[in-house]
Amino acid sequence: MEGRGVSSYVSTTNGDLMKIFLAGASGAIGSQIVVQLVARGHEVVGTTRSATKTGALRVLGAEPVVVDALDPESVADAVVKAEPEVIVHQLTALSGPINFRQYKLMAAATNRLRTEGTDHLLAAARDVGVRRFVAQSNAQWMERTGGPVADENGRIEPNPPADAAEAVAALSYLENSVTGITWAEGIALRYGGFYGPGTSISTAPDAGMAEQVRKRKSPIVGDGGGVLSLVHITDAASATVAAVERGRAGIYHVADDEPAPVRDWLPDLARALGAKPPRRVPAWLVRALAGKAAVDMMTRARGISSEKTKRELGWTLQYPSWRTGFTTGLR
Repeated sequence: MEGRGVSSYVSTTNGDLMKIFLAGASGAIGSQIVVQLVARGHEVVGTTRSATKTGALRVLGAEPVVVDALDPESVADAVVKAEPEVIVHQLTALSGPINFRQYKLMAAATNRLRTEGTDHLLAAARDVGVRRFVAQSNAQWMERTGGPVADENGRIEPNPPADAAEAVAALSYLENSVTGITWAEGIALRYGGFYGPGTSISTAPDAGMAEQVRKRKSPIVGDGGGVLSLVHITDAASATVAAVERGRAGIYHVADDEPAPVRDWLPDLARALGAKPPRRVPAWLVRALAGKAAVDMMTRARGISSEKTKRELGWTLQYPSWRTGFTTGLR
């Protein structure tokens, strides 16, 4: 099938109402994006892997479609039928309670969604002539040099620990593939760590990380000096909507205004959850038990600045700091 290509490509939506194909609509951020897009008058076709979730998507206002994102024919068929102007790629397999073996399987599946799944969506997007393609990346693996906070000029870590190499390579692949297109606005959103309803950091009984914190199984590793940026899930969704409506080709960072070392925010999270303070565990012990990547994240991670996103997209935060977000935004 020949794409409509550059001849029909419009560089900006200028606030027009659009038809949007949201891949991964039933996830924590996907469902928030659906609500916000529908509230702004856009028409949303939302994908899910499970037929049991189609009813929930209809309630949110989306037209649901069951798609196997790793099957190129399934993706192409759904996109052709939807005829969207914008595609939003929020596909991951990271959900549910934390379990080491299960997490490894979910991480491997997510890597495939960020590589093969991205390829399938981009091919379908080009075939139907979308004007904008917005994809989920994340800021966990910013290059470990250059100070505690990185802007969009920062790159993904080129030499990650061996046990993170596949995940980091998948992120780099996604970013390069999406921002490298010439037939539409290709946008990668590097999100900070999600918290809030539907995420692993919330008051829900099945919220994985929150449960680990309550059980004191999420310790401060080493000096806890790794700087992480967090973002409430509703703010992450509103930044995505801003990118859908006004984004330009390239990378945008999406996080709150207070990147902070793990040793600062993890005790506050424990207090907000009514848990005892996190334990402190030496880096060598965690390295032996959980691998180098976990230690690197807790001791060397860099945060991100979202000033470009606020400036260029007019994005404002409901929760500018995790300090207030943990107090009022976890449920």
